[in-house]
Amino acid sequence: MSRYSEAHRNPKGAGDGRPTALQIIQDEGLTGKLGGKACMVTGVSSGIGIETMRALYATGAHVFGMVRNLEKGQQVVERVKAETRGGEITLIELDLASLSSVRKAVEGFVHRNKTLNVLVNNAGIVRAPQGRTEDCFETHLGTNHLGHFYLFQLLKPVLLASSTSEFPSRVVVVSSMGHRCGPVRFDDYNFNKDPYDPWLAYGQSKTANIHIANEIERRYGPQGLHATSVNPGLVMSAMSETVSPEDAEKWSDPAMFAILKSPEQGAATSVYAAISEEWKHKGGKYLSDCVEQGPTRHPDNPMHFGDEGYATWAFDLDAEKRLWRESLRMVGLDCDGDGDEPWTFL
Repeated sequence: MSRYSEAHRNPKGAGDGRPTALQIIQDEGLTGKLGGKACMVTGVSSGIGIETMRALYATGAHVFGMVRNLEKGQQVVERVKAETRGGEITLIELDLASLSSVRKAVEGFVHRNKTLNVLVNNAGIVRAPQGRTEDCFETHLGTNHLGHFYLFQLLKPVLLASSTSEFPSRVVVVSSMGHRCGPVRFDDYNFNKDPYDPWLAYGQSKTANIHIANEIERRYGPQGLHATSVNPGLVMSAMSETVSPEDAEKWSDPAMFAILKSPEQGAATSVYAAISEEWKHKGGKYLSDCVEQGPTRHPDNPMHFGDEGYATWAFDLDAEKRLWRESLRMVGLDCDGDGDEPWTFL
């Protein structure tokens, strides 16, 4: 059982006694201890992305922050450096809704650095209006899933090469309780047949995040590259700005208010998965509140707040393998299929 289980037992709202990302670093004894290590975090200009970057920076590691808006990202970096002692931060422009941008970002990274120990796929969108990415994928699928999937595939050789028995490489994929809104729609990824529903689209992308983390662990865990999926919880951040006024009204409900987290608290599970001793040599699990979760206790109510469990479809070997194969095809990578033959970007 996680050392933080008791702290999550009776939540009292953002800023209560639940751990923050920086507390995780302190409790693990890693403040200033990871000099020479390299971490990458997507979406570091807002919300839990800032706090994930801050915590990893506090370890003394070199953190590569991936952002769409470099100017906004630089303002965040200056604030983080003024408030926190740490290693080094380098910003790289990345638009996950563009596969060409992902490739360009990785090229920029490998020209600066040949090591990558931790990858946190944090960025995401929620409840976006119907639309398409630059590569003509439904917006949530293309941004939350395929952009990150392609990023991992291009960085995989570096992650594998950087792994050691003392410090195995890790991938943390930020999912959401929203994955319980729906499984992967294998026969209609882009809502070409059915009417568009933003929650189903978001749910599909977040289920895809869990599937890919599970498949990464299955394929590469034995090689020292581990992956977990995490639910940060209900966080007071910029992400909430995209939620409808009707949904926002629920935030005044005392029960919902109690489980709200600050961005600092929301980043804690990602950081725990990324650097804790507990998850050093394992993966393929779904974490929330800094602990491995089991199935949801309310399968008929996907948005039952306070229930951190996963949907029945989250762990499905056939679906995970199929999504891996079809995602490779969608991003234009035909090798590294069932035979898992090596593929190198560098």
